[in-house]
Amino acid sequence: MAQPLERQQAKPHLAEEWVGKVYTLLCIAFLILTIFSLVYFVASKGLSTFFVNGVNVIDLLTGLKWAPEGEPRLFGALPFIFGSFSTSLLAAAIAAPLGFCASVFMVEIAPKFGRQYLQPVIELLAGIPSVVYGFVGLSVIVPFFRDVFPGQGVGIAAGAVVLSIMILPTITTIATDALAALPKGLKEGSYALGATRWQTIYRIVLPTTLPALMTGIVLGIARAFGEALAVQMVIGNAPHIPRSLFESASTLTSAITLSMGNTAMGTVANNALWSLALILMLMTFVFVFIVRWLERRSKI
Repeated sequence: MAQPLERQQAKPHLAEEWVGKVYTLLCIAFLILTIFSLVYFVASKGLSTFFVNGVNVIDLLTGLKWAPEGEPRLFGALPFIFGSFSTSLLAAAIAAPLGFCASVFMVEIAPKFGRQYLQPVIELLAGIPSVVYGFVGLSVIVPFFRDVFPGQGVGIAAGAVVLSIMILPTITTIATDALAALPKGLKEGSYALGATRWQTIYRIVLPTTLPALMTGIVLGIARAFGEALAVQMVIGNAPHIPRSLFESASTLTSAITLSMGNTAMGTVANNALWSLALILMLMTFVFVFIVRWLERRSKI
C-alpha cells in the first residue's frame, strides 16, 4: 500500500513543477519578444533617416545645426549628444564622491546610525518623481545660479546638479552593498598589521571594491543619460554647443520630447527624431556591456 500512496503524492508535485516550467518559459519568451520588438521598431524608424531619406550618418553625428523642417534641411545632432554626455558625466562626478562617502559612513564608520536613518532617506530619493526634481531645480537651483554666476541660471550646470541628486541613490546603494559584502578577513588583517581605520578604508576597502563602485557610477550615468523631464525643465533647450556650464543647452531626450508631438509619422523630421532615439538606445546597450564587463572583473 505504501508504493501507490507515494505515487499519488508524486503526481501533484510533478504537475506543479510542469506548470512552473511552462509559466517561466512563457515569461522569458514574452520578455525576449518585447525586447526584440522594441529594438526592431526603434531601429527600423531610426535607420529610415539614412536609407530612405538619404541623410548622411556623419552629418547627423557631427553637424552643429538642427533644422529638419527648414530649407535647407539640417540634421546636426552633435549639440544634443554633447549636452547628454556633459550633463550625465558631470552629474556622475558630483554624485560619485557623495555616494562613496555615504556608503563608507554607513558600513565602516557608523553602521547602526547609517543603516537606520541615512540609508532610508537616500533610498527615498529614488521614489520621488522626476517632475518634482525638475520643479525644485527650476525654483531653487536656477535662481541660485542666476544670482551667483553670469547667465540666466539654466544650462548644463543646473541639469547636472539635478541629475546628481537623482542618481545618488543608485550609486550609494550599489556602493553600500559592495562594501557590506567585503570579507571581514581583509579588514581584520589590515588592522592586525597596525593600519588605522582610514588607512584600511582607502588602501584595502576602496581598491578591492573598485569594480563594484564603478558599476554604480556607470548605472548612474545610464540613468542620467536617459532622463528627460527633469533636465528639460532646467537646461534651457537651446540646440547649440554651449561655451560655458551656465549657458542654455539641450539633450537627446529633451529634443525628442519637445519635437515628437509636432511632427507627422513617416516624415523626414519624425524619422530624424527616431534616429536620436536609436542613438539613446545604442548608448544604453554600451552602458549595459560596460556593467557586465565590470561585474566579470569584480568576480576575478
